[in-house]
Amino acid sequence: MPYCAVDTTFYNSTVFCIFRQSATRYNACTMQVYAEYALLENFCMDFTLLYAAKAAVKNPAKYPRICVASALGACFAVVYPLIGIGGAIGIVIKLVAGALMCAVAGKFQTFKGYVKFSAVFAAASFLVGGALLALFSLAGAEYRQGGGFIISSVPVGIPMFAAVTAAIIIKRVRNKFSAGKSAVTAYCKIYSGNSSATCAAFYDSGNKVYFNGSPVTIVPAYVAKQLTDEKSIKNYVDIHTVAGAGKIAVFTAEKLEIDDGKNKYERRNVTIGISPRHINKIVLHPDLSEVN
Repeated sequence: MPYCAVDTTFYNSTVFCIFRQSATRYNACTMQVYAEYALLENFCMDFTLLYAAKAAVKNPAKYPRICVASALGACFAVVYPLIGIGGAIGIVIKLVAGALMCAVAGKFQTFKGYVKFSAVFAAASFLVGGALLALFSLAGAEYRQGGGFIISSVPVGIPMFAAVTAAIIIKRVRNKFSAGKSAVTAYCKIYSGNSSATCAAFYDSGNKVYFNGSPVTIVPAYVAKQLTDEKSIKNYVDIHTVAGAGKIAVFTAEKLEIDDGKNKYERRNVTIGISPRHINKIVLHPDLSEVN
């Protein structure tokens, strides 16, 4: 039976180190572990943790970036035990590896955004590592602890990855069926300082614009003029449309009230982007919908 060796040090708290018996055998606490399982388990676990960090901070990174970072983490988990470096130097190597994984997985406009992403990833790693020990003890699963690793006969990464993948698929299917939402007209009132503006709006499932992890709602230029002085705006965000790429000015509004005809709700500290093109309605970000 293959066993999972779980690295319990900081960023790589759930990295599995498993070696193929026919190639290189790694005996830890008399348990044998295999390389093909290591790569699969590590990839699944790293993807789960990185996706959790992305979702928590609303990082705009695409799934291919997370896949690449997860693959790098899986390879590191298999190779690292062969180096034979432990102690303080080993911890530093693991921290650097974790930091690089986060740098590859996320898309950052500021260093603060990177630190936030990395902190959530580290916290998730600690929580999962501790939860594994508790579950193994309660369930009576066979495992050994020591040397910075938890050796277990229970695969963890694959079922977690399956659950995350199912959630992603369900979300995409839901978004596809709710694509008609882009035609639903709502009425919005935006508050910024002592000013306010009212305008018709609609949800656009194609609005994927984020600024520092916050969803951006696009407003017509004439609405923005009622709320702020565009010349005083210092923040800009990159956008990509069928018409090409560019930058738009963004600012924060204290409150956004949304009335879709059935329900009324509000969002606080909303990031507003000013459309460079002529539009007549506010383009609401789907993350602002009531179901979210």
